[in-house]
Amino acid sequence: MNLIQTIGNTPLLALERLSDPGKPVVYAKAEFMNPSGSVKDRAAANMIREGIANGNLVSGKTILDATSGNTGIAYAMLGASLGFRVKLFLPANASAERKQIMRAFGAEIVETDSLEGSDGAYLAALDEYRKDPDRYFYPDQYNNPANWKAHFEGTGREIFEQTEGRVTHFVASTGTSGTLMGVAKRLKQENPDIKVIAVQPDSPMHGIEGTKHMASTIHPGIYEPSILDGVVEVSTEEAYLTVRKLAQEEGIFVGISSGANVAGALKVSEKLDGKAVVATVLCDNGFRYLSGDLWEDRQ
Repeated sequence: MNLIQTIGNTPLLALERLSDPGKPVVYAKAEFMNPSGSVKDRAAANMIREGIANGNLVSGKTILDATSGNTGIAYAMLGASLGFRVKLFLPANASAERKQIMRAFGAEIVETDSLEGSDGAYLAALDEYRKDPDRYFYPDQYNNPANWKAHFEGTGREIFEQTEGRVTHFVASTGTSGTLMGVAKRLKQENPDIKVIAVQPDSPMHGIEGTKHMASTIHPGIYEPSILDGVVEVSTEEAYLTVRKLAQEEGIFVGISSGANVAGALKVSEKLDGKAVVATVLCDNGFRYLSGDLWEDRQ
C-alpha cells in the first residue's frame, strides 16, 4: 500500500452526546483521520492523480496553488511522497501550525495579505503561474472539477453506504466548495429527496478558517448554488463553542470549520423529527489550531 491508498474510507461517527434528545442524532465523517489530518487529502490526491494521468504533472514541475492551509498541507505531503516540489500561496494569518507542517514536508510558502484572505492568495498564485506556466503544475483547486469529483466518488458514496441509504440531510460549509458540491451531487444521484444545506459564516469578518462568506467573496468556479436546498448561518463564537464541546463531551479533537459544520448540522437537526438522518464532515484535527485563541483561558 502507498500513501495515496490510505486516503478516504473514514469512519462516520454518531455525535450522541451533542445531539438533542428526541431529535435526530448528527453523524460526522471523521476526515481528520486522513494521513495529513484533513478532508483535503481527497481532493489534492485526485487533482494530482489526474495531472499525472493527463501529462500536465511531469518530473521537474512544481505543484503550485493557493490555499487557506489544509489543501496546502495535503499538497506538501503528497509532493514529498511523489517527489515533486511544492509552492503554496496562503494568507499570512493562517495558523502557525499549518505553516510549520507545510514547511516540514518541504514546501515553499509565500504569505499574502491577511486582509485579502483566500481571494488574495488565489490571485497571487494565479499571477505566479501566468508568469511561467511551463514551470508549474497548477491544479487550481477552486476551479478544478477533480476537486468535487473526489467527493462524488469517495465521501458522498461512503456517507450513503455507511448510513445504509438512510441519510436525509447533508450539512457542510464551503471553502473551495469541493466537499459540499461533490457530496451533494452523489447523494442526490442516489436519492433526489436528500436535502443539502450549506453552512454560512454570519459575517464577512469571521474567524472560521477555511470557510468562505459567499456573499462577499470570489465564487469558486466549481460552486453551484442551485444544487443547495438551503443555508444555515453560524457565528464564529458558535463554531468555537462547538469545537470545545466536541472535545469535552465527545472526545473528538477537531478544528474550527468542523465546529461550524456540527453547529450548523445541530441547527438543522433541531427542526426535524427523529426519523431524519443528518450527516456532516469533521474537516481536520485540532492540533493545527493550538497557537490561536481557541483554547485560551479554557481549562
